[in-house]
Amino acid sequence: MENSKVKKYDLEDRTFEFARSVREYCSRLPKNTHNYEDGKQVIRSSGSVGANYIEANDSFSSKDRILRLKIAKKEARESEYWLKLLKAPVELIQESKELSLILATIIDKLSKK
Repeated sequence: MENSKVKKYDLEDRTFEFARSVREYCSRLPKNTHNYEDGKQVIRSSGSVGANYIEANDSFSSKDRILRLKIAKKEARESEYWLKLLKAPVELIQESKELSLILATIIDKLSKK
């Protein structure tokens, strides 16, 4: 039997990498007022995606878990907005969309239980 390696999918790691990539992108932006203000917003929202996902995983009730996941999804969508304003690379915008869709799927599945 062939020993195949399966890549472990970890959403906590993925949301962390998203927030880290956003910070890296913002650090390279030209220094002006609108980049500074929009950059602050996207740094907050991108970090909040992962922070709320972690809180959801540590929640005590399914109701609280769903609420935290909804907040994480909202923050992913907000990140997409700010990234578009900052004319971020397509990859970052796409990642915010994918995170939002993944979180929506998790919310749907949990809500049906």
